[in-house]
Formats: sequence, C-alpha cells, structure tokens
Amino acid sequence: MESILEPATKMQQSDRGIRLSFSTSNDGLMLKQIQAVHVPDGRAIDVRPLLHIVEDILSFAAPSGDAIVETGKQATGTEAFQHQTNYQTNITDMLETLSFLIDRISIEMARKCSETREEHATTMSILSMVSNYPWDAKLVIALSAFAVNYGEFWLLAQCYTSNQLAKNLAILKQVPGILQHSTMLKSRFDTIKDLITAMLDIAKCLVEFKEIPSNYVTEDVAAAVSAAMDHIPVAIYWTIRSMLATASQITGLSGSENEFLSSLESWELSSSVHKLSTMHSHLVGLLAICHKQIDERKFIEAYQNLQYLFNAAQIDNIKVLKALINPKDDPLPLVDGTNKKRVSVDVLRKRNVLLLISDLDILQDEVVILQQIYEESRRQSNSLDQNPYELVWLPVLDSSVSLSKIKQRIFENLTATMTWFTLRHPSLLNRAVFKFIKEEWGFEQKPIVVVLDPQGRVTCSNAIHMMWIWGNLAFPFTIAKEDALWKAETLTLDFLVDGIDPVILKWISEERFIFLYGGEDIEWIRNFTHTVKTAARACGIAMEMVYVGKRNPKENIRRNMAIINEEKLSHCLPDITAIWYFWIRIESMWNSKHQLGKADENDPTTQEIMTLLSYDGGEGYGWALLGKGSTEFTKARGTTFLTCLSDYNLWAEDVQTKGLVSAIHDYFLQNPTPHHCNRLVLPATASRLPEMVTCSECRRTMERYILYHCCDE
Repeated sequence: MESILEPATKMQQSDRGIRLSFSTSNDGLMLKQIQAVHVPDGRAIDVRPLLHIVEDILSFAAPSGDAIVETGKQATGTEAFQHQTNYQTNITDMLETLSFLIDRISIEMARKCSETREEHATTMSILSMVSNYPWDAKLVIALSAFAVNYGEFWLLAQCYTSNQLAKNLAILKQVPGILQHSTMLKSRFDTIKDLITAMLDIAKCLVEFKEIPSNYVTEDVAAAVSAAMDHIPVAIYWTIRSMLATASQITGLSGSENEFLSSLESWELSSSVHKLSTMHSHLVGLLAICHKQIDERKFIEAYQNLQYLFNAAQIDNIKVLKALINPKDDPLPLVDGTNKKRVSVDVLRKRNVLLLISDLDILQDEVVILQQIYEESRRQSNSLDQNPYELVWLPVLDSSVSLSKIKQRIFENLTATMTWFTLRHPSLLNRAVFKFIKEEWGFEQKPIVVVLDPQGRVTCSNAIHMMWIWGNLAFPFTIAKEDALWKAETLTLDFLVDGIDPVILKWISEERFIFLYGGEDIEWIRNFTHTVKTAARACGIAMEMVYVGKRNPKENIRRNMAIINEEKLSHCLPDITAIWYFWIRIESMWNSKHQLGKADENDPTTQEIMTLLSYDGGEGYGWALLGKGSTEFTKARGTTFLTCLSDYNLWAEDVQTKGLVSAIHDYFLQNPTPHHCNRLVLPATASRLPEMVTCSECRRTMERYILYHCCDE
C-alpha cells in the first residue's frame, strides 16, 4: 500500500491553504536540499516497534540533574524500572536489516560531535544515509542511532558504582567527572530532557501520519496531509540537528569545560526545544483534522454496517452480536454474571438473546425484579438442555467521555449484582452502536429490552413491558406473543396485583371485598380508612384495605407505610420495591397497548389503565379501587369515594340486590363529579407518545403539556 507520506500528484495539487507558522526564510532552500537526497525505493517498513524500543531507552536514561546526584540509587534500584514491552515478532528481522545502518549513523554522530561544529553538513550526511527510506523511517532510524550513544553513556553513569566492568569503561570515557558538577548540570539536563521529549513527539507524529489508511483519504484529509508534507522534511531536518546538538552536549560533559555553559549554547538548546515543540503542535493540529475526518467516515461505515446486518438474512446471530457488543475485536468482551469470568460472544451463538439496554441510572428496583424473572427462567429450564434465553446488559454511555471514578464505581456495583451477561466496560460500545440503539430501537433514558432470535433478527424492539406484566409467560417475547396474551386477558383485580403480594391473592380467592388505595396525604389516608371501616360495619361486610402508594415512590411513601402499619390503619404492599412494581406494571400495560397500536378510546382495557394513571398523576387527595374476587371492581378519586361512603343511605338498599361493588359503581354513574381536572403523566419515551389522548371521564381530548420534573426526595 502506498504510504500516505509519499503523496501522489493529485495530493500535491490539493488545497495548500493550510500553512504552518514555523517556516523561516531559509527553510525553502533547505527543503530543496532535503528533497534532493530523498529517493525512496518503495520499500515498506513498519518502524513503530523500533520507535517503542527507542522510547524505552530514552525514558530509562537519566531524566534530569536530580537523577545524576543519586546515581548510586539508580544503580541499585533497577527494580523500579521493571517494564515489559510487547515487541512485534518481526522486530528481529527488521533489526538485522537496519542494525548496520544504525551503527554507521551512531558513529557519524559521535565522530562529528567530537571533531566539528558543522551540524548542517552532518545532518545532510545522515539524511543521505537514509535517502532510500520513507520520511517516518528516516527519522526513527536516526533517532535509534542517537539512542544507542545516549543510552550507552547513561548506562555507564548509572552502573559504574556497582559494576567493575562499567566502572572501568566509565573511567576511560571520563564519566565520573559528571558527578563533580552535578548541581551546575541540572538545568542543562532539564533542557536536554525537554528536547528529547520534543524529538520523540515529532517521530511519533510522523508515524501516525504514515499509518493513516489510504482508503480513508478524503478531500479534507488529503488537504491536511498535503499541508503536513510541506513541513515534514524540514521537521525531520531540525529533529536530526537537535540530536546532534544534544549529543554534542553529552560529549562535552567530561573535563573542566563542563563548568561553563555558554549563553550561545544555552540559547541553542532552548531554541531547539521551542522550534520542535512549535513544529509538533502544528503537525498535531493537522493530524487531528485527519483523525476527525477518518473517525467520521468510520462512524458512518459502522452505522451502515449495522443497518445492513440487521436487514440481511444471517445463518446465526454472531455477526450482529459482534457488531453490537464487540466492534473493537476484544476477544472476551462479556462477563458471565454467575462466576464473573470474562467470556467471548460465542457463548450466545444461536441463542435467544435479550439485550437489556440502559445507562447507569437504571433503578435498583428494576434490577431486582429482572433478577427474579431471569432466575425463574433458569429454574423452569432445569429439565431442558439449555436455558430458554440469555440476558445481556449493554450500558449505553457516551464513549467520547471517559468514566469518572464515581461512574466507574456505579458500573462495578451494578455488574456485581447482575447474574446475567454484562459488557466488560461501557467503552466497548462505540458511537455507531450508540446511534443505532437510539435511532433504530428508540432508546432514550428508560431501560429497554431488545429481543434477538437465534438468527439475530429483532423480534421485539422493546419487550421490557411484557416482562413487567407477564414475566416469563411472555416468552419468546415477540409482538405476536404480546398480542395473544392481551387477547386472553382482562383487567381484573388479580391481574393488577399479580404475584406482588400473596396475601392479596389469598383474599381474592376467598372472594373478600378489597380496597386498593393510593395517595400521599396521610390525613386523607386516616380519614379514608376510618370511613371505610365505619361503612363496612354498617353493611356488616368484612373489608380488606391495601395501601399501594404512588408511582415513583419516595421517602414520604415510606413514612406513610410506617404510620399505616404502626396505627394499624390497613394492610400495605410488602415494601417500596413492591409499590414500584405495582405501578410499573400498570405503566407497562399502557406502553404495551400503545406498542401494539391499541391505546385508543375504543379499547376499554386501555381506558381503565389510563384512568388509574390519571388518578396517580393528580394533585391532592388519593384514590381508591374496590373489588371482589377476580371479576368485578369499581374505582374513583378519593374525595368521590369519601362522599359515596358518607352517602351510604342513598345506595344501602341496592347492596342486597346488586351487590356492594355494583351498588357503589351505579352511585358513581348517577352522581358524576360536577368538575374534574384529570392529569395523565405518561412515561417519557418521546418517540412513542400519542398525538391525542382522551379524558377517561368525559371523553374529551386532553390538552397536551410538556412536564420536566425532578425530585431527589
């Protein structure tokens, strides 16, 4: 593949409007001289492994004057530099090819630095030695030669106090003289350290330019690369020349001359640091333009690939799962919740897979109920060869923002409680997956469960409503199954309560009269329960009452439950989670109906559900629902029910002929509320909100408002 640093004619003619400010009047002539000795023969060479070795050498050498003072500690403290570098397998072959050239250049650097101050001539000589190599290779090879000399010098400086061989070599090279002037040398070595950092930065930047894939070179990328190519040769020149300046300083350390650093030499070192830093800054800016355009292109391709995979027929589900879960080719991207071991996507091959998609704000209550449903599916499958489905949590977060320590801790706490499969880290979901989940499956903030069959086809874009309502009875969680379940279902007291509280189910089976009631006002609760007990005694009827709180229960609901139990006002649902689950099931019933396209005024079940939601969404006093067994119930707002119970004499005679529930229901019909103000709060899935909703009491179209609500109680 042709190197991006050896641009074609078309690239040379690209927009030259991007210009760097570090060019000098002499750089134009210099550029011609450099290009005159640039005759690449087309050889392909990956110098990144070599650059890794060079970077290690330069980082392990003495970094500053402080290190010189403590040379003895460096000699005995090699354990501080325990470092494992994973070099590529082809590094040996590369060094066999380059070692002679690197040795020649290192000798040239050492000889010229000791003999002459002709830095320009020496720099051009070195560029001639690497004339057949690409631009990035020229610089890395030269930097390798510099690292040989620099590393050898500091290896002796660090080891000569503890190794006799190193001591003798150090004496011959007059290394001990450095220690005599350690204090004065500190500022010089701090400057050298900065210069070496700048040289490495330039080299790494050039390697990154070289690695730009040619198939992603759009017009904008070509313009940025072309602008960089106007200056890369000169940047290489000045980087090599800075190597010579640094090597010259190292060579001149020993002897009495090192006591004085001329102002000219000091200025030259500082000037080189500034020059290379400025060059690097501009090149990094151009590289950022390239990466931005390439990332955008890759993002579009990844998104289109997801669309293609989900629309094309697949043999199994592995391709779509890897595109979703493992776009970065992590061999073990999942964690098995049962043993917390990392596993590959292959464990999901040809399985029914439920993707639990949420951010880190998923409620603990949601996790608890899902845990019960999931574990129940495991128990039910004991006699089967394998479980009916697998659940996988995909934490959807902005991949461009790194996780804070707090969010990392939240993520770890959540995964610790989940016994299903979880993504190893949120960063594995790239931007294209994030966009796909939002746009194709309608994810906003609330958790959703996307169902994939063994071939990777989406059979339901959100089955979480089915799971809340029917649990595993809704398996395989398809739209067809959801529709069939509703056709066989009616809204009864036992369906509303389901298995949330066995005590209530027992009362239902015993055909007892049961009041479900909710609200926040404890004084209304006291008044309501007292009035019910009074009316029950008057009717001679055993009456049970159950407090079901309010949607999104907060601390005030917990306080109400404590007061109700302490004062023995009535029965309560077992805990806050049970109250949440009672209401999320009702909310899910509306969502499910809406998802099936049956959430309209002609569907009686939908109207009953909306009435309950409007009761809960209203301000002020509570509401109540009276039922008997699993066949009949009636409901009304709290004030209406209190008025009805107070007007016992008006409907008492009807109890004998109609029954208590029907008598009260007819009373409501005959005595409608003169004024009502219903407020229906629907779940915040904006893409699925209906355009028109009718009032459950008067059937008029309700006004539509947007409510932003925050409550951290």
